[in-house]
Amino acid sequence: MKVAIFIGSDSDYDVVKDALEILKKFEVSFTLEVTSAHRSPSRTIELIKRFEEKGVEVFIAVAGKAAHLAGVVASHTVQPVIGVPVESSILSGLDALLSTVQMPKGIPVATMGLGKSGASNAALLAVQILSLKDATLMSRMKSYREKMASQVESKSKKIQHDL
Repeated sequence: MKVAIFIGSDSDYDVVKDALEILKKFEVSFTLEVTSAHRSPSRTIELIKRFEEKGVEVFIAVAGKAAHLAGVVASHTVQPVIGVPVESSILSGLDALLSTVQMPKGIPVATMGLGKSGASNAALLAVQILSLKDATLMSRMKSYREKMASQVESKSKKIQHDL
């Protein structure tokens, strides 16, 4: 398994569904765990250590409200950590964004945008990180990007034709 995804609560599963599909599409092995920096800190630390021993190379942490999950993960590993803040009804995700992006010097967290698109981008960034050591993944990423570009071109031509 190459990627460990931690979600702060089971309600965050909806946020990561598309990201899981992206990892499957790229044939990147992953695990998904519900764990909380605040409600289950010992479990979180134990999971980090267990997954490091199993060869996890990238951690993705998805959480809302005072989302310290990514920071806690980053403080217990030297592997790359990607944080995904989740929108909440209270502050529209601003609290989660700020607590994920404002890390102290020396403990970096790559912070994505809020919610589902942020989670999808986290999966893609994990693939890019892994592709630095995996030529097959690099090839798949290049093909993915080429396909995206051709879809944009096709849509543009259709719009121009319709005008």
